[in-house]
Amino acid sequence: MIGYRNILCATDLSDHCRVAAQCAADLARCYGAQLTLLHVVDHFPEDRSNEEIAPEDADPATYRDRQARAALAELARTLGLESVTQAVLFTTQSAAREIVRYAEEQHTDLIVIASHGRHGITATLGSTAHSVAQAAPCDMLTVRCKT
Repeated sequence: MIGYRNILCATDLSDHCRVAAQCAADLARCYGAQLTLLHVVDHFPEDRSNEEIAPEDADPATYRDRQARAALAELARTLGLESVTQAVLFTTQSAAREIVRYAEEQHTDLIVIASHGRHGITATLGSTAHSVAQAAPCDMLTVRCKT
C-alpha cells in the first residue's frame, strides 16, 4: 500500500472542484498526510474576467490574492480541515505548468484535481487536468465532476 505524505489539491475554486477537495481531504485523513489547497491565477494579468477586476483603488494582484485566500479558507472550513496549507500562485503562463512546478518544489506525492472537460481532445480530462497528468512528477488522482 502506498503511503502518501504530501497531498496537493489544485482547485479553480469552482463548486464542482469541491468534490475533488473532499476526496483529497479524505485521503489526507486516511494517510495522516499534509494537505495543500492550491489555487493558481493563470495568465495574469492578461486574462481577467469582469467579475475579477479589482476596484480602481486596489492593486489587482493583491485583490485577487485576498479573494482566493478567503475562498481557500472557506473551502478548508467546509471540509472540516484545521491543519491545511493554502497557497495562491500567480503566473503569466498556464495553471497546469504552475501546478507541476509547485508539486516538484514541495515534494508532493499525490496531486488531486477535478476533471470537468467538455470539449475537444481533452474532453476526457479537461485541458488543465490533461496537461498536469502529462507532466506530473508524482501520482495523480483525477476526480470526475459532473456539471
